[in-house]
Amino acid sequence: MARQRESADGTSAVRFGGHPGPEGYVFEITGGHLCLDLANTLDNRPTAEPRELLLDFQDLVSWGMQAGAISGAIGRTLRKDAKRNPQGARQTLGRARRVREDIFRIFSALAAGHAPPSPALEGLNAALSEAFSRRRLKVAGSGMGWAWPESPPLHLDRVLWPALVSAAELLTSDELSRVRECEGERCAWLFMDRSKNRSRRWCDMTVCGNRVKARRHYARTKRQSLKPRPA
Repeated sequence: MARQRESADGTSAVRFGGHPGPEGYVFEITGGHLCLDLANTLDNRPTAEPRELLLDFQDLVSWGMQAGAISGAIGRTLRKDAKRNPQGARQTLGRARRVREDIFRIFSALAAGHAPPSPALEGLNAALSEAFSRRRLKVAGSGMGWAWPESPPLHLDRVLWPALVSAAELLTSDELSRVRECEGERCAWLFMDRSKNRSRRWCDMTVCGNRVKARRHYARTKRQSLKPRPA
């Protein structure tokens, strides 16, 4: 869920995570893997009224900068390019939301011990083919490394490509078995369980975990208050 805390003046403030962008900390970055943080940009997913956190292309860029998918310089360039190409920006936003749902369905199924749905895999593979085709080898120190084109004008999907590659890397890594889905009844955010005994149940213990504990405490107290008192 979108994490809110009360500030000193009683107003609501978003908790931190990742790297602050020009607007500060807009999203909570708790997934432990870039692709999971993208999946977590839909709030209250299990409810009848899920809340979209990527309302426009500017939000997508803000997420990318905070999550570390793009640098601040790339983010500023993308925002300028989006103003010159608003239709392209809307199309990129639509693709981001669709592949986000594909990523969620795949990892949610795997976290539950099920096979990922074929349509979601097809959607991710289609997006990956575009992302992989854009990567280039470049000199990195004394060796070589992968990089994305950085010269403007940038492809507006540039903000998505690192998250797509992140999904492919996680799906083919030894860490796949550590992917969990938060057990908070209004949450379902995805996260990496790196605890020693792999027993983590919530994306954020201070939010979802405490909420579950509070409900259990209330239920126990309620049951005790209903017990007949001795004469």
